Amino acid sequence: MPATLVTFADGSVIGEGIVTRVESSSEGMIVVVDATPFHPVDHTWPDQPGDSGALVVGGAQVAVAEALMAAISDEGDFAVGADIPVKRGAEGWTWLVGHRVDGDVPSTLAAGTAVRLEVDAAHRAGLSRGHTACHLASLALDLAVADLWRKDPGADALGNPDFEARANQSSRIHEDGSVDEYRLGKSLRRAGFDTETFAATLAEREATINAQLSAWVASAATSRIVTEGPTIVDRRRWHCALPDGEAVILCGGTHVASLAEFHSISVALDLSDPQLLVMTTTATPAA
Repeated sequence: MPATLVTFADGSVIGEGIVTRVESSSEGMIVVVDATPFHPVDHTWPDQPGDSGALVVGGAQVAVAEALMAAISDEGDFAVGADIPVKRGAEGWTWLVGHRVDGDVPSTLAAGTAVRLEVDAAHRAGLSRGHTACHLASLALDLAVADLWRKDPGADALGNPDFEARANQSSRIHEDGSVDEYRLGKSLRRAGFDTETFAATLAEREATINAQLSAWVASAATSRIVTEGPTIVDRRRWHCALPDGEAVILCGGTHVASLAEFHSISVALDLSDPQLLVMTTTATPAA
C-alpha cells in the first residue's frame, strides 16, 4: 500500500479517492483513502486539530469527525494516532491519513470504493488563520525579547534569537487563535536568557509584540506552503513574505494565502507562574 497522497497544502477542501482499507481502532472506525484533501492531526506534535467533514458515496454522506495520522508496518501492523509507536516518517512504516467515523461504517465504504471527500471549509479556514497567527506571534515574540539574551540561542526564521525553539513546550491551535506555553526554568537561564528582566517588563513586551503583529497584518504579505512531494510524510514549509524578509518555517499544517485575510492579530502574555509563560493569540478575520 503506498503512502496517502494529500492536497491540503494548496488549500484544497474537495477531492476524489479510492478507499484502501477500513479498520477498527482505539480511536474509532477509520477509513483510509488513497488520496485526500483532509489535513490530519500529527501524532507526535498535535498542535493543529485534524480536519472534519464528510465522505460521500452513492449520494450518501458519512460524517468524518477528525482526520488522523495512521501507519502500517512492513509486518502488517496497523496503528492510528497516539497508538503509532514510531515517529512520523520512520522507516519500515507506510504513512497514511485515517478518516475517523463515529459509529458504524456503512458497507458502501468498503475497500475499492470510489468516494468524494469534502472538508468542512469554514472549520479549515479558521484553523488556517489560527496556525498562521501562531507562527507570526512566535516570530514577534522572538523579536520582542531579542535583547534579553546573553548567549546566542540560534536564529529563527527572520534571523532573530530563537526564543520559540528554546522555550516552547506546547502549542495548541484552534479556530482563529492558539495557546502556546514556554518554560522559563533554570535551563533557559543557563542558556543565557534574562528571565527576571522579562518578568519586570512583561507589559512592554506584550505591547511590542502587538505593534509588530499590527504592522505585519497591514502589509498583507503573501503566505503559502511549499512541499517536497505529494505524500503525507513529505516535508512542507510555510513561507511568508514579510516586510522584514521571507520567513520559512518547517510546518505540516495549513495556512492562509495572505495576511489580508486578517483584520487583526493580537497576543496576551500571562506569567502567573513565574516559570511558565502562556501566550494566547487571537486572530480576527477580515470582513
